[in-house]
Amino acid sequence: MKINGNEIKPGNVIEHQGSIWVAVKTQHVKPGKGGAFAQVELKNLINGSKLNERFRSADSVERVRLEQKDFQFLYEEGDALVFMDLETYEQLQLQKDFVGERAAFLQDGMTVTVELHEDKPIGIALPDQVTLEVAEADPVVKGQTAASSYKPAVMENGVRVMVPPFIEAGERIVVDTNEVTYLRRAD
Repeated sequence: MKINGNEIKPGNVIEHQGSIWVAVKTQHVKPGKGGAFAQVELKNLINGSKLNERFRSADSVERVRLEQKDFQFLYEEGDALVFMDLETYEQLQLQKDFVGERAAFLQDGMTVTVELHEDKPIGIALPDQVTLEVAEADPVVKGQTAASSYKPAVMENGVRVMVPPFIEAGERIVVDTNEVTYLRRAD
């Protein structure tokens, strides 16, 4: 689907210079002399490089539709993570560095959303929240105020999270996978 250069919004995925890009920031500029244009910061979805580009309203770009499919996390095999398509039961292997640091939050049977372009994975979305058990937590220091002080704790997956002083080892808590922060105790 073709769109005008001045219609690009943050989050749009476009085809430009023979590659797939996502618009990170857009700014509309109307100089005193000459025509208006959109200054767009693009991030390459294939290799992660960034690019600043000007698009005039006369320019047209190809907007790319990404296919989103649900996959279930099965297991880890060396540097690869194995997922299963919930519709076709086909298996998909992704490298750990493709998923990034958030791979530590993957749990057996967890459903993730993989973004595909022409059947090639270019993005993965984990659930926003995950329940984990606290493996170890520092003891509470007497006289510490409970309002503002957090203490470091190590989760069962090895990730360090700052938790309130009343959280003990062995408790289950809900962690935000995007910010890697404590949200609340698990029910």
